[in-house]
Amino acid sequence: MKALVLTDKENCEVRNVADPTIDENGVIIKVKANGVCRSDWHFWKEGAFIGRILGHEFSGTVEEVGKNVTNFKRGDRVISPFTGSEGSCPYCLSGRSHLCDSRSSPGITHDGGYAEYVAIPMGDRNVIHLPDEVSYLDASALGCRFMTAFHGLVDRAQLMPGEWVAVYGCGGVGLSLINIAAAMGAAVIGVDINEGNLELAKKMGAVHTINSSKTDPAEAIRELTNGGAHISVDAIGRTETCLSSIGSLQKDGRHLQIGVISNNEGKVLLPANELLTKEIRFLTAFGMPVQRYTSLLPLVAQGKLTPGKMVNSEVSLSDVNGLFQAMSRNALTGTSIVTSFN
Repeated sequence: MKALVLTDKENCEVRNVADPTIDENGVIIKVKANGVCRSDWHFWKEGAFIGRILGHEFSGTVEEVGKNVTNFKRGDRVISPFTGSEGSCPYCLSGRSHLCDSRSSPGITHDGGYAEYVAIPMGDRNVIHLPDEVSYLDASALGCRFMTAFHGLVDRAQLMPGEWVAVYGCGGVGLSLINIAAAMGAAVIGVDINEGNLELAKKMGAVHTINSSKTDPAEAIRELTNGGAHISVDAIGRTETCLSSIGSLQKDGRHLQIGVISNNEGKVLLPANELLTKEIRFLTAFGMPVQRYTSLLPLVAQGKLTPGKMVNSEVSLSDVNGLFQAMSRNALTGTSIVTSFN
């Protein structure tokens, strides 16, 4: 099969590789679409997992099932979470499968979705039926971004209608956050330095946008909201966006960290006294419990959430290396989905 293989730091190549295989509990998916995600960019940038097929935002049809698989058959339309689980650890047993002690992740613990086929271990747990109303493109745009955004806003930050939400970074996960928050009745402010992404933020539901290369975003958000946002999210993962997000909050506000911190070895020096005296809550979100798909997917099927609106290009495997290079220059607008495997 054709697959995109990480060959070196900041380089991946399309190669012919062996088709994946499974054990009696696995499922092989024929990939129809795979989102190009900033998390993959991190692995590409750092040279992590050299020799691996990256990609974790895929949808497709079941090609083959192991003999013990009971929930799926060949031809079923499916997606798979990027936080797989095995089912027996305390986190799985308490409904937090995304925190599984033996977590599996396509593109990290095993080959991922930048390929014609992908194998998923423990398929009955880690593959999910895709409603007919949701296209493969929309499903891949859900990727890790919409699921993490949904879990972060709904489960972790407990967003309520009428609240102000600030989103730092209007890339894939940021646009997902905006779409979900707006659909839930929040007033959303999008922050970015890319005017194209700010225009997309408006299409996804933002009522205000701020170009942080021209305006101090925290100061502007405090002014727009008459004191600060109820929730502010760092969807980029830099020291400056994390601290600006915290500075955008009112008293008793909630900071949500979703962006993976890409500088200073993932460490940020936090203003602890400000957090303390304003009783600001610092929250994080990583993935989503598998059972929460039953709440997320119907919203997409009903058109209440619109992941396809942030997709601005369908690309081939051979285009992905260039897209990662563009991410390094902050030159991408919207989201790209691989739908051709050349």
